[in-house]
Amino acid sequence: MSVVDGVPEGAVAGAVATGPAGAREETAPRRLTPRMRLTLVVLLVAQFMLAVDFSILNVALPVIGEGLGFSLANLQWIATAFALCAAGFTLLFGRVADLFGRRRLFLGGLAVLGVASLAGGLATGPEMLIAARVLQGLATAAVTPAGLSLLTTSFPEGPLREKALGLNGALMSAGFTTGAILGGVLTDLLSWRWSFLINVPVAAAVLVVAPMVLAESRPAARPRLDLPGALSVTLGLLAVVYGFTRAGERGWSEPVALTVLAVGVALLVVFYVVERAGSAPLVPVTVLARRTVAWGNIAGILAFVTETSLVFLLTLYLQQVLGFSALAAGLSFGVLGLGTVLGGTLAPRVIVRTGTRATLITGALVQAAATAPLLALGTDRHSLALLLPATFVGGVGNMLLIVGFMVTATSGLPDHEQGMATGLATMSQQIGITMGTPVMSAVATGAMTGTTVTGILHGIRTAVAVDTVLVLVAALTAALFLRRTPDRSADRAGTARLTPPPASPAPTRRPR
Repeated sequence: MSVVDGVPEGAVAGAVATGPAGAREETAPRRLTPRMRLTLVVLLVAQFMLAVDFSILNVALPVIGEGLGFSLANLQWIATAFALCAAGFTLLFGRVADLFGRRRLFLGGLAVLGVASLAGGLATGPEMLIAARVLQGLATAAVTPAGLSLLTTSFPEGPLREKALGLNGALMSAGFTTGAILGGVLTDLLSWRWSFLINVPVAAAVLVVAPMVLAESRPAARPRLDLPGALSVTLGLLAVVYGFTRAGERGWSEPVALTVLAVGVALLVVFYVVERAGSAPLVPVTVLARRTVAWGNIAGILAFVTETSLVFLLTLYLQQVLGFSALAAGLSFGVLGLGTVLGGTLAPRVIVRTGTRATLITGALVQAAATAPLLALGTDRHSLALLLPATFVGGVGNMLLIVGFMVTATSGLPDHEQGMATGLATMSQQIGITMGTPVMSAVATGAMTGTTVTGILHGIRTAVAVDTVLVLVAALTAALFLRRTPDRSADRAGTARLTPPPASPAPTRRPR
């Protein structure tokens, strides 16, 4: 959001804005227009499909391994190849979207995703499947930040944007849960190949409709791409994500994992130094210095680490302790999906009434209060009476936290930096999703007192305790480091600031 005469652009009467069809609108709408609704549907469908992709193969991995001849040691690369690319290239593609066109990158990424999904569904060997997963990860790294930046620039900052981000957050989290359920259903009833092929018609439908409702969005003057910054941050993120993944699988004392993590951290330090000295940085240090961006993204990483790792821990509990099948375990998370949808719809209203900082804190406290009781899980199926309502309430709290993070991390920035801001937010999301499982897997494995049911349960309880502490850290982060935003009074009233002060002249857009 850029500021014109002290008033947020796009939130004032008379502000010039470009509509979805390229028409120039004179007044920011108070309610969603029909075209806005269609734009929202297109973007949400795409984001939901991407979220499903993160978890749809989890249940099917053993079946895929048997069908294509993966060794047990290499089976994890089906997930890791996707996660490495999705997390490592997100920030780079977020900036590319700013420079070369968000709609262009969004549509191109969707086309690659459709082709990669078709290739994965038709794969005849491990090499072809891994190549398809790499392409899926790259497509996700392109489409997610481009779609989010299209979302933030298509809706004026305030209640409309918060509502759009709330729905987006709900569907992203629900998509992660739906993927676990859908993967089990498709694998059991049809074939694991449909976990890939289901993307093809969805991507094709979005590609047909999107060009008619999405306007291109890019700056008039195109700065050069910061290649040193792009290389250092991309390689650094790849190393960090791979290091965490390897450490989760082989232990935190494994030399290769520690070496790769150290290299990743060093490259991220190099990235920061390059950005301070660069004339056209990938991420200006002034943006990284914003409290909303820096601490908002830290809270976001913790939000995704804790919820995705909890899904892993409870999957382990349901299958290894209670003896559920993979399909039954997946279906049990339907309750969590309902909680995330409810939380996503409630989040914009909570933000309007209390502000983003209070929403972050409230969501984290609700999630922690729902996670802590899971320490009482036992070895019989009566524990479902505790698990199901706890995961439902925890899903509501997690979505308040996630939507609060998304609004916080993308607010107060000009439109030409929205791709970068959403790229950072998406990077936090991808890193959180990628890190959650290996970190908590290592914690649970290290705390297990044996391979018996009680030994496994002890490890799960220890990891749940760590998970609860991390959620409380997110609440503490928001409470200590995120200041109240000065314009929350207008949001609490439920309306955006749509008119300038009476004595001010009609605002005009300053050249960028």
